[in-house]
Amino acid sequence: MSHVPQIKVPATYIRGGTSKGVFFRLQDLPERCQVPGEARDKLFMRVIGSPDPYSAHIDGMGGATSSTSKCVILSKSSQPDHDVDYLYGQISIDKAFVDWSGNCGNLSTAAGAFALHAGLVDPSRIPENGTCVVRIWQANIQKTIIAHVPVTNGQVQETGDFELDGVTFPSAEIVLEFLDPSDDGEDGGSMFPTGNLVDDLDVPGVGILKATMISAGIPTVFVEAEAIGYTGAELREAVNTDADALARLEAIRVAGALRMGLIKKPEEALTRQHTPKVAFVAPPKDYVTSSGKQVKAGEIDLLVRALSMGKMHHAMMGTAAVAIGSAAAVPGTLVNLAAGGGERNAVRFGHPSGTLRVGAEAAQVNGEWTATKAIMSRSARILMEGFVRVPGDAF
Repeated sequence: MSHVPQIKVPATYIRGGTSKGVFFRLQDLPERCQVPGEARDKLFMRVIGSPDPYSAHIDGMGGATSSTSKCVILSKSSQPDHDVDYLYGQISIDKAFVDWSGNCGNLSTAAGAFALHAGLVDPSRIPENGTCVVRIWQANIQKTIIAHVPVTNGQVQETGDFELDGVTFPSAEIVLEFLDPSDDGEDGGSMFPTGNLVDDLDVPGVGILKATMISAGIPTVFVEAEAIGYTGAELREAVNTDADALARLEAIRVAGALRMGLIKKPEEALTRQHTPKVAFVAPPKDYVTSSGKQVKAGEIDLLVRALSMGKMHHAMMGTAAVAIGSAAAVPGTLVNLAAGGGERNAVRFGHPSGTLRVGAEAAQVNGEWTATKAIMSRSARILMEGFVRVPGDAF
C-alpha cells in the first residue's frame, strides 16, 4: 500500500490580541492554493485540524475555539497607498467549512506585525527605532486598517509592558485604526442595514426582542441582556454549557442575519457562521472576571458579552469591539443606552476577561449614520515560525 508523504509549507504561528492564527505569505502557499477555491480551503482545514468531530483539534494547529481556529494570508498590496493585502479565513471546528465573510480584528494586529517580519513592507518605510505605520487592505471586507507597529533596532518590538485583558503576559502595544468601518453593504446600505437604530426582531422560539443591528467592524446583532434572561456579567461557562441557551442565541443570530439581508433563507446561516455576531448588553455593574479580577461598575460604561462561531467569546473579538464603539457613538442605540445615553466618542466596556476601551467617531451624512474611524490598542507576538506539515493529498 502506497502512502503519500507530508509536504511542508512556510508558516508563522502568531498571537494577535486575544486570538491566535497560522499566517502565510501568499507566495509561500502551494501553487493551487494561491487562488481562492477548494484546494485552499482544504489546506487550511487540514492545517487547523478540521473538521473534528471530537472538537479538540488534536491533529492540527487549531485550539478548538473560534479564537484559535484561524488562518491568514498576506501579500504585497494590489491597492494604491497600501502596504499589504490581508485575507482572513475562519475555520469551522466540526464542519468542513472556511468562512471568508468577515475580518478578525484581533489578528489585524498580528497582520501589521507580520507584514514587517515577512518582508512585505518597503524597507525605506521602516524606522530603525520608532513606529512603523503599516497600511493594510482588509481584502475580506474591502476596508483600510492602519497598524502602528513599534520598531526597535529595525525589528518589530514584541515585548513590553502593555497589558491586555484576556492575554496572560504583557507585550508591546500596537495601536489599530479602522478607517470607515461602516459596511457599505452589497446593495449600498448604511451602517444600520434596517434603517433603524432599534428594531423589533421576531425570533422563532424566543419572541420579539429589541435589537440594534449594525454593520461596522463586523455585522452584529445587539440585544438587551435582561430581555434574554442574563445580567450581562456572565462568564463563558454559564452560557457555553447551556445547549438551550446557545440554540436561542443562534436563533437570534439567524433572525438578525435575515433582517439585515445577509442571508435569504435560514439554512444559509450554516454557511455563514462567522457573521453576524450576536452580543448582549447591560448597564455597568460590579463583577468578577474569569481570572478572578474584580471589575467595579465605576470603571466601565457598560457590560457586553458576545458570541463567535456559536460560543460565547472568552474576551471580545476586535471587530465586535469596533461595532460596540460605533454603536455607542450613536445616541439611541441599545449599546448607547446601556452606556448611559448621550453623545460619546469612546467607551470602556466590561467583557468576561476584563475591560477594553475603544474610541469611535460617527456622523450623519445625508441623513444616514456612518462610522468614520475606530481606534483600539492590542498586541501581537510570534509564537513559532518555520513550516507547517500536512499530508500531500490533503488538498
